[in-house]
Amino acid sequence: MKGFLEDANYSIGLLDEGATLADVIDNCIYEHTHTGKRAFYVGDLGKLVKKNIQWQNVMAPIKPFYPVRCNSTPGVLEILGTLGVGFACSSKSEMALVQDLGISPENIIYTNPCKQASQIKYAAKAGINIMTCDNDTELKKIARNHPNAKLLLHIATEDITADEEMNMKFGTTLKNCRHLMECAKELGVQIVGVKFHVSGSCKELQTYIHAISDARCVFDMAEEFGFKMNMLDIGGGFTGSELQLEEVNHAIRPLLDVYFPKESGVNVIAEPGFYYVSSAFTLAVNIIAKKTVEYDKLLPSGVEQTRNDDEPVFTYYINDGVYGSFASKLSEKLNTIPEVHKKYKEDEPLFASSLWGPSCDELDQIVENCLLPELSVGDWLIFDNMGSGTLGEQSTFNDYQRPLIYYMMSFSDWDEMQDAGIASDTLMKNFFFVPSCIQLSPEDRFSTAA
Repeated sequence: MKGFLEDANYSIGLLDEGATLADVIDNCIYEHTHTGKRAFYVGDLGKLVKKNIQWQNVMAPIKPFYPVRCNSTPGVLEILGTLGVGFACSSKSEMALVQDLGISPENIIYTNPCKQASQIKYAAKAGINIMTCDNDTELKKIARNHPNAKLLLHIATEDITADEEMNMKFGTTLKNCRHLMECAKELGVQIVGVKFHVSGSCKELQTYIHAISDARCVFDMAEEFGFKMNMLDIGGGFTGSELQLEEVNHAIRPLLDVYFPKESGVNVIAEPGFYYVSSAFTLAVNIIAKKTVEYDKLLPSGVEQTRNDDEPVFTYYINDGVYGSFASKLSEKLNTIPEVHKKYKEDEPLFASSLWGPSCDELDQIVENCLLPELSVGDWLIFDNMGSGTLGEQSTFNDYQRPLIYYMMSFSDWDEMQDAGIASDTLMKNFFFVPSCIQLSPEDRFSTAA
């Protein structure tokens, strides 16, 4: 590897044995309360190391290719690059980011199902050859702009959950695969493998079994056309739970051993994104406004009112929202609940509350209904599991100020990196020591990715 991004101005704090991430959050809140109440993240990069070890223990030899769109912050990309993870990119900017890490083109795949011609040309110039395709229009576009492309046919999965419509939006049928191979043969384009994706919300492991069986059919079909297939991409959908990882492995391993044994020469890869980064980041937000509302306006439709009319109901506005860190809330449910930072008594009354972002837009609702103690403007809320889909290119809607990011790692996780032989001298330059008695200044001790 070439090393780390030369223009990435950030550092990683090495936590002393007596220091915890909770201490870091407390300290940062103290600092921000006095210098300007800006939302911020604390990222535990050691969790990426642990997740990679877990992946190797459970899923090896399936190689992970991290989807950059999940979290493209420099600390994440550089740690994963150091760990030897490949990268799945959906745009020119993402390809450029990982190229600047010194990642070889063979470890980058271009996965956008709807590619711009200019970005296909960029991939060709950069030597990034592996890309996905699921229709003949896309195939012809790739043939015109990247003659050396090596295609993975993206096949649809039969997910019977609520995400079925989304899964069927991208991916082709087995019947159409034959047509695509005929087109590829005429155009002189190489087809080297198959990709499928199973949603993380899918509870039916049978979906993986069907998808792998379908992939085997496509491999057999490719032999008829003379294509040499050597790659199977089983996609993402890994929730981050070790139990789910083991369940998926238990379901797919026997079939992979039968259909794609080691001697077949087929490399099996996956695209775990949420798996790596979700639990690694915690978001702290500040309450910037508060008002009392009518209870029936807070309740979701169809929910019966059971509350005492004398109890107040609160709406809180925070300094981050769906046009920033909660962007994924526009398309899916929030997978974390707010935690009040300030200490309050166990018997303190809780009130029906809703949380909104700062834009004053009707879509900018973070939490529709939750129970919280009465809070004041200036109080802080903490959201765990905020590392996925929240830390990429974000909107500047309503003069939105992006949160600061503070990276941390424990000494034990750092030791694991050293023991694995992946802690380079270049990486070490990004670290500084954090004693158990924490006194950190965002300006002096942390460099931030904003």
